[in-house]
Amino acid sequence: MFVVLFRTLIIYFVIIVCLRIMGKRQLGELQPSEFVIAILISNIATLSIEDTDVPLIGAVVPIIMLMSAEVILSYITLKNSKAQEVVTGHPVTVISNGNINQKSMRELRFSIEDLMSQLRINGIFDIREVAWAIVETNGQLTVYPKFEARPLTPDAVFSPETSACDTPPMVLISDGELNPKVLEICNLSERWLKNVLKENDASVENVFLMTCDPTARYYLVKKEAAK
Repeated sequence: MFVVLFRTLIIYFVIIVCLRIMGKRQLGELQPSEFVIAILISNIATLSIEDTDVPLIGAVVPIIMLMSAEVILSYITLKNSKAQEVVTGHPVTVISNGNINQKSMRELRFSIEDLMSQLRINGIFDIREVAWAIVETNGQLTVYPKFEARPLTPDAVFSPETSACDTPPMVLISDGELNPKVLEICNLSERWLKNVLKENDASVENVFLMTCDPTARYYLVKKEAAK
């Protein structure tokens, strides 16, 4: 009994340390690769606790290896958008400008019942109130309501024209990488982008984040200087 208790405590502390190193995420926000790691670690831990004939090091080493693989993979996906898309996929728009994208729903095997259920979870019972709906990489549905369906805010009172835009701000530049499709969606030109970057004394490469919407409102954050 003492051996089982000791092994359980050791495995418990090893897993806690590994999870702390991998970072903070709620279970519902796990990406596919992280979910797989969590399942493997739990299985290894269970077997090592139940079977005392298995050397303790035989459980600790695989857990640490899985943790290391996840940290390395996370770093690679952080620096490489293509690798990130391969590992975690990309968000899929199922409703854009109030129109249901049936092709995207078929690709996701997302039924009407699934869509309506997720909309109700987001507090929307009438699909006509939805401007945009996006299935995130963790499977959750993010909803952007139309202007008339949104709660009244100070921004809507003092800037009704810009607030009435039914297209949400989109990420145009992410960590130095430009997404040309966003310019097309927002009906903005490359010339507009060049002027904005010039006004902010910036270039695409040294922009950490830039969002924009069809009203040409934007938000720009430059990369911090490396220390």
